[in-house]
Amino acid sequence: MKTILLLVCSNIFMTLAWYGHLKFKWLEGKSLLTVILVSWGIAFFEYCLMVPANRGGYLSGEFTGYQLKVIQECVTLAVFVVFAALVLKERLTWNYGVSFLLVVAAVWFATAFKPDGPAGP
Repeated sequence: MKTILLLVCSNIFMTLAWYGHLKFKWLEGKSLLTVILVSWGIAFFEYCLMVPANRGGYLSGEFTGYQLKVIQECVTLAVFVVFAALVLKERLTWNYGVSFLLVVAAVWFATAFKPDGPAGP
């Protein structure tokens, strides 16, 4: 659960870094370089949470690398859906909803079955 919570928090920062500048009034009229530097500054906090989430989830044996990636993509979409509705004022249409459900199904498939063991040569 700690891994998932860290992933959610990190994705909030990443969503702000990637898409927040589209609506931040204080960045209107600023140069692209300024916007990029602000986004990097926000993304720093995403990394401060994402790295421990992945390390903890993987090194504890709770999740495989594949599972962490698929879960992270689902969390990213969930955070973005909320952000798009609240900040961008965009509706979640049926085709985006179906796409999201398919990603949720991917998480289930990735985590529901115990892997045979580490892959390798």
